[in-house]
Amino acid sequence: MIGADATDKRPHIVIIGAGFAGLKAAKGLKGEKVKITILDRNNYHLFQPLLYQVATATIAPDTIVYPTRALLRGQKNVRFRQTEVIDIDVSKQRVITADGELSYQYLVIAPGSETNFFSLSALAEHSVGLKNIDQAIVIRNRVLALFELAARESDPAKRRGMLTFVVVGGGPAGVELAGALSELIHTVLVKDYPELNFVETRVVLLEAGQGLLPAMPEKLQRDAAAALRQKGVEVILRGAVADYDGEAVTLKNGEVLLCRTLLWAAGVRASKLIEKLGFGTAGQKRAPVASTLQVEGHPKIFIAGDAAHIEGKKGPLPMTAVVALQSGSHVARNIKHLLHGRKPEPFRFRDLGSMAMIGRHAAVGRLPGANIRGFIPWLLLLAVHLLKLTGIRNRLSLLGNWLWGYLCNDKPVRTMIRGCDSCWKEE
Repeated sequence: MIGADATDKRPHIVIIGAGFAGLKAAKGLKGEKVKITILDRNNYHLFQPLLYQVATATIAPDTIVYPTRALLRGQKNVRFRQTEVIDIDVSKQRVITADGELSYQYLVIAPGSETNFFSLSALAEHSVGLKNIDQAIVIRNRVLALFELAARESDPAKRRGMLTFVVVGGGPAGVELAGALSELIHTVLVKDYPELNFVETRVVLLEAGQGLLPAMPEKLQRDAAAALRQKGVEVILRGAVADYDGEAVTLKNGEVLLCRTLLWAAGVRASKLIEKLGFGTAGQKRAPVASTLQVEGHPKIFIAGDAAHIEGKKGPLPMTAVVALQSGSHVARNIKHLLHGRKPEPFRFRDLGSMAMIGRHAAVGRLPGANIRGFIPWLLLLAVHLLKLTGIRNRLSLLGNWLWGYLCNDKPVRTMIRGCDSCWKEE
């Protein structure tokens, strides 16, 4: 057994995943007479909402990551292990990892999510999602490298293919990525590459549905599309992708777009670990849970965050950081109830609204009782990200990058970092 101590009689709580939900669950158990072990394949916590800003050269990669052990330093009842979780033996109450096994009294499963290519193997091979820091660096490398190649390419057709960037998916991730990418190209790279004709550059946002940001009211959907077009993004609705071979993307209506870069933001699914566990899966391969976030038939196992299929008032709750944070807190509360002989309580999600950044001075937001757009939601979203980001150094770095970019109309992190080329394919 990993780290087994026969003399320690405290209940052992194992948490799989050091994302928003897993860390929130651990923090919620601070002060309890338990021992907690957090397992994650990475030794850092990632602030995923700002990945698109790393991908578009706005902030440095280390701005949005923070060492997990440093986050847990002040909590005496928790330990961290960097390892890969392979499976769970429910009958023996053991977690099987690449480095051995751990026994548990309570288990919290919060491994997060990954890109969903919907079984389109060609897309999985030739495109890239935006779910981890390596992929963000790869996108930044690729955009900058293609501009370097285009600057010395004499064939106009090849050059246009290099300078065409297609983002698939009109949800918040796709909208934010397309807007930031267009701003990088038309406000910064246009000054870096005077030898190029920027009429040849294209940023195309494809959405299979009838509108962007489907969770938003129709007026905000139209406002988002108009703001993107104003920033130079070509928004194509009902533009479902049929195939992509690395050179051209084919739509289901037969239209073909020549492009060397396709960025996939059209869907996510729960971590593949969920399928191995035998609890069944619902939409987006998430595991169904009871209202208390327990697994049916396994009262000592909880699932939180993106991996949990949680029914809300209007259907399944979305895979967002807000849901992850609230569900992680609720899992901790229910474990404390069980430890003290009380019944677990049903989870009630508090809808705080949603916002999406479209670019400089542009955002849309759905708040309780109000829909807002323009400068105010843009400023609010910056403030929320700054406050939620972990670590004073990270916040200062983020604020410095933002101020430089705002005052100088610049993207300060335009460097190509080698060594992440293999990440172009999703692992």
